[in-house]
Amino acid sequence: MVTFPNAKINIGLNIISRRPDGYHNIETVMVPIPWCDILEIVPSQGNETTLTTYGREVNCEMEKNLVVKAYRAMEKRYNLPAVDIYLNKIIPDGAGLGGGSADAAFTLTTLNELFNIGASNAELAEIAATIGADCPFFIYNTPTLATGIGTDFAPISLDLKGYKIAVVKPQVSVPTAQAYSGVAPTIPPTPLCELINTPISQWQSHIKNDFEDSIFPLHHIVKEIKQQLIEMGAIYASMSGSGSAVYGIFEGDKLAEEDSIKFDLCDIFVGNL
Repeated sequence: MVTFPNAKINIGLNIISRRPDGYHNIETVMVPIPWCDILEIVPSQGNETTLTTYGREVNCEMEKNLVVKAYRAMEKRYNLPAVDIYLNKIIPDGAGLGGGSADAAFTLTTLNELFNIGASNAELAEIAATIGADCPFFIYNTPTLATGIGTDFAPISLDLKGYKIAVVKPQVSVPTAQAYSGVAPTIPPTPLCELINTPISQWQSHIKNDFEDSIFPLHHIVKEIKQQLIEMGAIYASMSGSGSAVYGIFEGDKLAEEDSIKFDLCDIFVGNL
C-alpha cells in the first residue's frame, strides 16, 4: 500500500509561557501542504520488519526512525505481522515542516487500513502522541489550532483554496533546542484563534512566528528569504515552526514556478493550497 505523507506549515506561533516541566505553552495554527514523501508498506517477505529509504539521506538507526517507532507501537498494541517499509524522503528535515512526524502518522493510518485493524482516528492520535508532538496532527490532517505544548488540538475553519504557496528551505537547519533557547515567552495582546479569522491581507502585520526573533540573528539567510518572498508579492510570509523553511502565500497567478530560481542552493516547493 502506497501513501503520500505531506508536510505542514505553521501560521503564527506564539510562545506564551515556560512550564515547570521545562516545556513551553504555545499557540499555533498548523495547515497541511502538498509537499509529500512517498511511503509504501507491504507484508514482509521474511520474518523481520525492514526499512528501506530512498531520496534524501536518513541519518539514524532503523529503530530510531519515526516510521519504525510507529510500526513498533502498532505491533505492540495489535500484534501485527512483520512488514517491509519503503520510504522515499522528499520533504527536507530540520525545516519546521513536520516531515518525519507525517511519515510516522501515515505509517499508523496505513497499517490500520492494510491489516483492517479498525482503530479510530482518536485511537491512532493517542498512539501518535507517544511518538512525537506533531504526529497527532497528521492523523486528522486538517487546519488545526494547537495549544498547550502543541498537542492540544481544536479544528478551525480556514479555507485557503485559490492561493498558491512557495516553500524555501535553505541549507541551514535549526535544532529545536537552539530555537527555544533564544525566545522570551510572552502573552500576545490578541489570541491567534481570533487573528486567524481576519483577512489574509492583514496577517503580515498581526500574525508572527516568535521563533523568528531568535533564528533570524543566527541565520541571516532565513530572514533574507522571507523578505524576498514578500518582495515577490507574497500576501503573507513566515518561517514555519522552528525553521529553517520559510513560506510565502500568494494570490491567484502572482507566483510562477520560474520565480523560484531566484533562490540559490535551496530546496523549493511551489504548489496550490
